[in-house]
Amino acid sequence: MQGIFKSGEWYEYPLIIKKLLNTSLVYAPDREIVYRDRRRYSYRDLNGRIHRLADGLRRQGVGQGDTVAVFDDDSNRFLECFFAIPMMGAVLQMVNWRLSPGQILYTLNHAEAKIILVNEDFLPLLASIHGKLETVKTVVVMSEEGNVPAGRVPVHGLYEEMLGEASTE
Repeated sequence: MQGIFKSGEWYEYPLIIKKLLNTSLVYAPDREIVYRDRRRYSYRDLNGRIHRLADGLRRQGVGQGDTVAVFDDDSNRFLECFFAIPMMGAVLQMVNWRLSPGQILYTLNHAEAKIILVNEDFLPLLASIHGKLETVKTVVVMSEEGNVPAGRVPVHGLYEEMLGEASTE
C-alpha cells in the first residue's frame, strides 16, 4: 500500500459522501445491508432508494440550500437521508428527539426547515410544537406499517409512497 497515498492521507479518495457510497457500489454492489432484521437490501438497492428520495424531495419543492429536517432514530431511512439530502445540495438537519419540545422548536425555526421527514413515533412530540413552526410547509411520515396515524399534524404523505412514486434518475 505504500506509495499509493500522499503523505498524511489514509484513503485513495477524499472522504466525501458521494465517494463513500460509490466505493460500496464499485466493490460490493450486491453485499447485503441489514437493519434490525426488518429490512435487507444491497448497496445497489440503497443507491436506488437514495436517488428516489432525492427525486421525491425535489417533487416536494426541495431545492439547493433548502433545509430538510429528519426526525427519526437510527434506521435505514436515516442512512438514505444521510446520503440523499446533501447530495442534492440541500441541508440535512437531524432533529435530536432527546431535546425538549422548546429546543426542538427553536432548532427547526432557526434552521428554517422547509420539510420534515418524521418517524411516526415522534408525531406526538411534533404535534406539541407544530402550530409554532415558522417555515415548515410539508410533513412526510416514516411509518413501519405504512399508515398515516390520525393526529393534530397535517401530513402530506408517507415516506415509502414518496419513494415509490419517484424516479431513480
